[in-house]
Amino acid sequence: MLHSNCYRHYTSSRDVPSSSSFLTSRSRVSPSPSPPLPLSLPWNFSPKLSTRFQLHCSSSSSSPPRCSKPNSSSHRRRYGGVIPSILRSLSSSADIETTLTSLCLNLTPKEQTVLLKEQTRWDLTLRVFRFFQRHHQGYSPNVIHYNIVLRALGRAAKWDELRLCWIEMSRSGVLPTNNTYGMLVDVYGRAGLVKEALLWIKHMEQRMHFPDEVTMATVVRVLKNSNEFEPADRFFKGWCEGRVVLDLDSIDDDDDDPMNLKQFLSMELFKVGARGPVERRSDSSSSPRRKPRLTSTFNALIDLYGKAGRLEDAASLFSEMLKSGVAVDTVTFNTMIHICGTHGRLSEAEALLKKMEEKGVNADTKTYNILLTLHAGSGDIEAGLRYYRKIRRVGLFPDTVTHRAVLHVLCQRKMVAEVEDVLSEMYMNSIRVDEHSVPVIMEMYVNEGMIGKAKALFERFQLDCVLSSTTLAAVIDVYAEKGLWVEAESVFYGKRRSVMNDVLVYNVMIKAYGMAKLHEKALSLFKGMKNQGTWPDECTYNSLVQMLSGADLVDEAQRVLSEMVDSGCKPGCKTFSSLIASYVRLGLMSDAVDVYEGMRKAGVKPNEVVYGSLINGFAESGMVEEAIQYFKTMEEDGVKSNHIVLTSLIKAYSKVGCLEEARRVYDRMKKDSEGGGPDVAASNSMLSLCAELGMVSEAETIFNDLREKGTCDVITFATMMYLYKGMGMLDEAIEVAEEMRESGLLNDSVSFNQVMACYAADGQLRECCELFREMLVERKLSLDWGTFKTVFTLLKKGGVPREAVEQLQAAYNEGKPLATSAITATLFSAMGLYAYAMDSCKEVTRDEIPLEHYAYNAVIYAYGASGEVDMALKAYMRMQEKGLKPDIVTQAYLVGVYGRAGMVEGVKRVHGWITFGEIEANQSLFRAVRDAYVSANRQDLADVVKKEMSIAFEDGQEEEYSSISGEGEEEEDESEEDDEF
Repeated sequence: MLHSNCYRHYTSSRDVPSSSSFLTSRSRVSPSPSPPLPLSLPWNFSPKLSTRFQLHCSSSSSSPPRCSKPNSSSHRRRYGGVIPSILRSLSSSADIETTLTSLCLNLTPKEQTVLLKEQTRWDLTLRVFRFFQRHHQGYSPNVIHYNIVLRALGRAAKWDELRLCWIEMSRSGVLPTNNTYGMLVDVYGRAGLVKEALLWIKHMEQRMHFPDEVTMATVVRVLKNSNEFEPADRFFKGWCEGRVVLDLDSIDDDDDDPMNLKQFLSMELFKVGARGPVERRSDSSSSPRRKPRLTSTFNALIDLYGKAGRLEDAASLFSEMLKSGVAVDTVTFNTMIHICGTHGRLSEAEALLKKMEEKGVNADTKTYNILLTLHAGSGDIEAGLRYYRKIRRVGLFPDTVTHRAVLHVLCQRKMVAEVEDVLSEMYMNSIRVDEHSVPVIMEMYVNEGMIGKAKALFERFQLDCVLSSTTLAAVIDVYAEKGLWVEAESVFYGKRRSVMNDVLVYNVMIKAYGMAKLHEKALSLFKGMKNQGTWPDECTYNSLVQMLSGADLVDEAQRVLSEMVDSGCKPGCKTFSSLIASYVRLGLMSDAVDVYEGMRKAGVKPNEVVYGSLINGFAESGMVEEAIQYFKTMEEDGVKSNHIVLTSLIKAYSKVGCLEEARRVYDRMKKDSEGGGPDVAASNSMLSLCAELGMVSEAETIFNDLREKGTCDVITFATMMYLYKGMGMLDEAIEVAEEMRESGLLNDSVSFNQVMACYAADGQLRECCELFREMLVERKLSLDWGTFKTVFTLLKKGGVPREAVEQLQAAYNEGKPLATSAITATLFSAMGLYAYAMDSCKEVTRDEIPLEHYAYNAVIYAYGASGEVDMALKAYMRMQEKGLKPDIVTQAYLVGVYGRAGMVEGVKRVHGWITFGEIEANQSLFRAVRDAYVSANRQDLADVVKKEMSIAFEDGQEEEYSSISGEGEEEEDESEEDDEF
């Protein structure tokens, strides 16, 4: 039988914790490091930066071929004797018992140990062990074999089998050693059972065993990997003093039903285990202070202090390691380089690499991976890529971590050419792209619009690999984020059979449909999940309810929410909030309240978003009492109100003109220093209330505060213009309009309409018309009814006959073809902007002019106003040729053309028609004839027309008409403009 220490020789590499665990994907995230502190190391650092180099670099033909990921067989030691043939037979034989019987009856204890240790499956390990027990003559159980079996069972998480094996070991009289306990701590720790792992140390202590250095280092590693840095440090320092210091209550436990120490030790598993005087602990006061002697122990401790952010302790331990003569290995330097780099000490990390070379310690691929990642993370891509290329230059080979790191860095910075250089080199060396890198590279391609390359990468990877469901979901999500639902659907259905039962993939595909607004497809996929054997989870339900609520599909969202509750899943607060907000947007306040009540019954506490939606909804609906009631309920529930809630409350008070209450809430917001005072929405609500009440001074105070903060928006300026205009302060209104223009806030139809209405009210007709052209031609904004109401006001104030304005307005309301062009041609002509008028006129005459009075009249007026008499007369003649008889507007425009051209006879002809009753007497037409005589320098005839007007209409009626058509209409127009505000 082998001595128990022999097992330490075979298993030391397993039992000794690796301090380079931070390089693995299972490493835990350490707390955010404190600001860099001066770091004292045992030599002088002199960091030097390497020279810049190009990314593209073909591997030399003399380079060795890439090594694939080693499998279990490639790591087996070379054994002599019969062991190799037995291992080959066991790996290829289906009848294990027969093979063992024929080959393994006369093995030495050492050969038995090797055969047990080389098994790669727990069941084979156990079967070989049982064979030795039953068939090997003179076999006596020993702790080495039990340790191997226990380790295999623990690594496979076969806890029941491990318990039975432990009990059997005790009944066989085999005493556990430090190796046994260290191994049990290791396997439980790897399984995430940290407290259970540490309880083995308690059991060990009760059996009068004291941990040796390897066991101590294992405990430190388990605690370190669980982010329990302080307990790990206390255990190490206690071990140095000869004490076992373990505070299990301080260890975080994710188990919902934690088991205390007394319960754990009372279980059958811990009732057994022989008590022996082996390695009995002496009194700590008389025993000498222990110091670690193994390189692996120092590595674990340095890594511990580095992850805990204790740089000085890590450096001190590193210095002690050198002074005490403990060998420094590659893992030591890798750990120190990583610690320095992650704490912003890249220069020290570079110096450590140089010192590594001076000490004769060979850097490995992990060393360069660390430096690559550190430099890339700090933004120095060139330095990171230098280390990537250096790997091959020093005779090493990039591994999966290397390629993953460099590809991720380049993809994040959208360096497409460099990424493709790396991929080409990998393909050249028959290196497969890491699965986790596939969605990262595809995301870069998709973001750059290279959809074809993304598809090609995905298809190439699938030729010899099957993506995991997590990676497949990530690929679908790449397409989903860009609304590429067809591509996402292709991926989903293309590999569906291999992952058809994974709910994660379904969830991401539902998200893809939702982002593309394909809600019917999302619902269809949701309904089909169960038929495929996949049951929705909470994420499925929450996502679907929020998606449907966002599209205001409240019936479907409510149905899915009800199904979610019936299935036993608990909706989140955000899910309820989204549905409530949807009902509020639709004005269905009673339904919103029903969801709120259901939320409370489900035990989900409403947050400020829920209350904010309800309060805002009631405020918009004018239900002020309900809004105030929910605000009180929110405060009673201890939910802190935010600016959105308080703004909604101000809005509610504004609806009913409660100035004092609104002012009180506004003052409360101003006193909230943490929130930064009232935001622009709250200020605008208060400003609107002041404007409604005509409180100029208070409104100006709020307006000036917003000016100083630089937070004025369109609503702010519009409200102030409305206030000044309503108070008759047109100069101030124009100043605000000018300020609004200069601020660059004129970016939509509403804002343009507001400023145009202000100019129109002040009589700045030409400026208003210029603004209209900017809106129409330069900004190419859509024109709405608010725009045209201002335009029609401009036409009336610009001297266009009332009948002409009504004709154009009717054409607009009826949606007649080219109505907009006819209106703009008339407007620009009336305002004297003849070049702009001709552009609009060309739009009307580009093809056949519509056989409508409004179109021909607009063309005649535009040409006549611009001095294009011939073109105006041609349009009139074409109108007659088409059989369209002139109306009052045509005659008024035509007589104007005659007057501007000095064609007095033409004016007289129209004048005669009016005099002899051939044309119905009309004030607009009389005025047009009078103005035509004035334009033709025949004031005498103009005076005659004036007298005829006084005879044709009762005395004073013209003056009354002037009042009606001027001031009266202006007041009516201004009232309409106020409605726009």
